[in-house]
Amino acid sequence: MTVTGRILIIDDEAVLRQTLTRILQTAGYEVTSAASASEGIAYASSQQFDLIYLDIRMPEMSGLEALKIIRQNSPFSFVVLFTAQPDLTSALQAIRDGATDYLLKPLKPQLILDRTQALLARQEKERHKRSIQSRIEALQAELANLENDKASPAAPMVNGADADERFFVRGKLTLDLHTRRVLLGHNIIDLPPTSFDYLLVLARHAPQIVDYQTLVAEAQGYQADLREAQELVKWHVHHIRRAIEPKASRPTYLINVRGTGYRLVAD
Repeated sequence: MTVTGRILIIDDEAVLRQTLTRILQTAGYEVTSAASASEGIAYASSQQFDLIYLDIRMPEMSGLEALKIIRQNSPFSFVVLFTAQPDLTSALQAIRDGATDYLLKPLKPQLILDRTQALLARQEKERHKRSIQSRIEALQAELANLENDKASPAAPMVNGADADERFFVRGKLTLDLHTRRVLLGHNIIDLPPTSFDYLLVLARHAPQIVDYQTLVAEAQGYQADLREAQELVKWHVHHIRRAIEPKASRPTYLINVRGTGYRLVAD
């Protein structure tokens, strides 16, 4: 079976970064590289990566600090840290903070290729397991609703959250805050975790316009300047439109208010 995947390399050493990029691209992987922790965090916040290689010692911010931030926005990405200075304490802390593995420099090309293939194969299995689990949970919820309908008249669902605050409904859209999945009519839609948060913010404000910086602040929890906010929002809106719009090039649900932000029209 051919293993594919999207990889992010974060390392301030230009030669190592370029060498790893070339090796992995030659092996057929899609590779993005970042020269600093902040640049890598920005990439990981705006895109979904299967595997992230992260240097533990960088001048601007350590890999351990970057790992904590990356984990908030990319909970399902595998993160492998590496360093030229073996340190058992740092290694254990990295694992506690959510790192998948820990490698020592100098890095051997074949080791990187073998480890990459093994981790991406494991990632594909984990993704399949999450998909199956989500379907099971959705079916269980649907079955429970059917049983409740038999037992007693169901309370009407209204715009906003229901009594147990699990479901948020806005017109034709239902957002399941437990499984973090979207229902559009009877269709179940999966979104990347951060894109789901953007849609939830838009749904809570709908049909009002939400400006770019407010979207980033409420969906991702940090303040971004206007240009950065526009780029982040644009990426996640692209994912949402592909998932919910009948025709993404002619959106009817997620409307762009040029130069300001977006608003959700789901009623």
